[in-house]
Amino acid sequence: MASVFTKIIKGELPSYKIFEDDSVLAFLALDQVNLGHTLVICKEEINHWTEVPAETYAHLHKVSQKIGKAILKAAGSPRVGQMVAGFEVPHYHLHLIPAWSIPDLDFKRAKRRSDEEMKQIQAEIIKHLDAMK
Repeated sequence: MASVFTKIIKGELPSYKIFEDDSVLAFLALDQVNLGHTLVICKEEINHWTEVPAETYAHLHKVSQKIGKAILKAAGSPRVGQMVAGFEVPHYHLHLIPAWSIPDLDFKRAKRRSDEEMKQIQAEIIKHLDAMK
């Protein structure tokens, strides 16, 4: 059975897309730990980060670094934390979370945001990402 992320990749479920190429997709997390919380996933449905092909893994992290720089500017945070947990969806994904302190990375803080807030931070991240090209 396809993961929820595979359904997003195929366009069967909506997302607030940040970036996409042939092997990677980045979109805002549905439940935002902090506004700008982005998931970066490989398009191939792979359960665990240790199973991701080295080339794909390296590319995903290179893309994540650029997105992280855009999130820093869009969110105005001093840091963007990374987290790989993988319990909620069996499809490798890297969380990029704007943070001001360690407690800002607590998943208990995650909450749904309004469509307006999501579209606004999406546009800001994309604007800063595009400025890096």
